[in-house]
Amino acid sequence: MSKFGELIDVEIPVLLDFYTDGSDESVAMHPIMRDVAAALGDKAKVIKIDVDKNKELAEALRVKGLPTLIIYKNGEMKWRHSGEQDADTLIGIIQEYV
Repeated sequence: MSKFGELIDVEIPVLLDFYTDGSDESVAMHPIMRDVAAALGDKAKVIKIDVDKNKELAEALRVKGLPTLIIYKNGEMKWRHSGEQDADTLIGIIQEYV
């Protein structure tokens, strides 16, 4: 979990995408997350977290529905959403925290 603290305790917004390959909605978010990362460049980080490989973290953050999207900045959770989002909406939300 200490690595997780290092990931989110940064000056730029960090968008976490909790997913599993067994969820169609999660898989549908892959290209959207790629588009978001490309659009934001170095203004934000986009990190995908496979809940099957990170069960402890998913439980600690109470991730139930997939995909679950969370934005952190300076180690603090700023926004959270369960379910799909389109790229434009995500980019707009992240830009509020840049």
